[in-house]
Amino acid sequence: MAAGQTTSGAGRWLRGLVDMGSNGIRFSITDLSPQTQRILPTVYLDRAGISLYDAQRADGRIPSTTTQQVVKALLRFKSTCRDFGVPDANVRIVATEATRKAANSEEYRAEIRRATGWEVELLAKEVEGRVGAYGVASSYGEVRGLMMDLGGGSTQITWLWTGDGEVRMSEAGSVSLPYGAAALTQRIGEVGGKGRGYEVFGEEVVRDLKEAVGRIGIPRELLDRPGGLPLYLSGGGFRGWGFVLMSEHSIRPYPIPIINGMKVRTEEFQNTQDVRMAVQKEETPEIFRVSQRRASQVPAVAFLIDCLAQALPSITDVYFCQGGVREGLLFAEFDPRVRAEDPLVTATRPHARESTQELVDLLSTALKGPPSSIVRSGSKTSSTSLFDVALLTAFVQAMYVHSAYPKDLCAGGALRSTTTGVFSAAHGISHEQRAILAVLLCERYGGFGSISPTEQDFYRRMVQLLPAGLPWWCMYLGRVAAVLGNVYPAGLVREQRLAIKVSWYAKKEHDVLCIDFTFSKPVDELDEGLHGALSKVEKAGKKKNWVGGGGHKVVVTVNGTDYSS
Repeated sequence: MAAGQTTSGAGRWLRGLVDMGSNGIRFSITDLSPQTQRILPTVYLDRAGISLYDAQRADGRIPSTTTQQVVKALLRFKSTCRDFGVPDANVRIVATEATRKAANSEEYRAEIRRATGWEVELLAKEVEGRVGAYGVASSYGEVRGLMMDLGGGSTQITWLWTGDGEVRMSEAGSVSLPYGAAALTQRIGEVGGKGRGYEVFGEEVVRDLKEAVGRIGIPRELLDRPGGLPLYLSGGGFRGWGFVLMSEHSIRPYPIPIINGMKVRTEEFQNTQDVRMAVQKEETPEIFRVSQRRASQVPAVAFLIDCLAQALPSITDVYFCQGGVREGLLFAEFDPRVRAEDPLVTATRPHARESTQELVDLLSTALKGPPSSIVRSGSKTSSTSLFDVALLTAFVQAMYVHSAYPKDLCAGGALRSTTTGVFSAAHGISHEQRAILAVLLCERYGGFGSISPTEQDFYRRMVQLLPAGLPWWCMYLGRVAAVLGNVYPAGLVREQRLAIKVSWYAKKEHDVLCIDFTFSKPVDELDEGLHGALSKVEKAGKKKNWVGGGGHKVVVTVNGTDYSS
């Protein structure tokens, strides 16, 4: 059997990609097996810190020494692709701004072709913008707002509207401006960091940004959104900015070490002075995921953000995205039905047990919120609007992953599953979704009281990422799921062993949730684990156990009889 061949045929789902950017060259192999392709599972990642932008700064040419560095890196990746069994036909090399602008671009690409046998695809500005837009579209289940991609040599701007697997954007595709992080750093160095020249350059950038906004033709349905437009950001320059904001977040240390899915308020994003100071403070240790090069570009990114504040329409929240050339090229090729999948459901699907739908239906019956007639101040959150079918499905698909772990690891492993554990690498999930699923899964195995002291502070920080009113519902629903896990330990519903009914009543100006578990088996035959799970549901109603500042009293009945008695 020749090197690189596989007997299983699994290699046909693998895609090798080289993203030849301005600040570095990224190598990746992605598994597009149908079951999980929506979340773009990566089986290999590497990066060569070769800056084509810096290399050609003197005369506009890419030096032969740099070309040889690139060739060596490509040959190493070619060997890696053979190790993984990636067919040669499934490998692409794409190049962007720095390669486009190089005076000897054709010669550079010809040398790569001669040495490696691979063609370099040169992305036109308009195509690069569309690819970046698809990358951002892949980064969330739904994207509706403005989108900017800040590379080394250029930045692209457009609007995006995704839904039902379709990706809508400006008919102009994306407007490209020569204001990448490295390019801005160079221009600011030329005009000086202050003075009239600096001001004139700022006026030029604001003018160009306003013109770009006019050219992309933002739809009225986006402009009329209450409060303003969301802004989605991609590219290394913006990701570096996001990691600095993460280091300065009010939740310290910030519990999720992943930039994709992070959301900040506009005022935080535009607070350029604090971000500059965070990078410049001598006593500040090296910021996570902010290299010396990225730190040196912070003043340039701050300059661009100051210009954006003057040029863009009113912005609400700002979302950071990991989606780039790799994600965009692949996501654009997907069938709309694949793009329409909920990323959280796709990420948990490989772990689903046979009776997922039956368990989702059963769990849903526990989510009857308080009727409007007894909803009072401080408890106006509707449970039904917080846990949609996709989230419940993802939870049920994931709720058996840690069931065979040693008891002292179950809850802690579940709590970390969305940040450094089994679901952490899934693409397209927001930080809020990661926090919700993590707390739900932790509570399914006992919650705060079942995790070690080293995990309890992490639990508190994850809870702070949840929307107001949701922490208690996560605790309650996770504990109800623990009951289901005891009744159906294999995730298989062969016969109906349990029915759940929820009702509400008012007592002394408080809403009381009454949940009845009706078992087909006599109650006295219930085992110790099931008794413990029922007790946990009841304890969710104790005020001392409420998380996030609110909750409801809970009365548990078993076959119509008060459980506590």
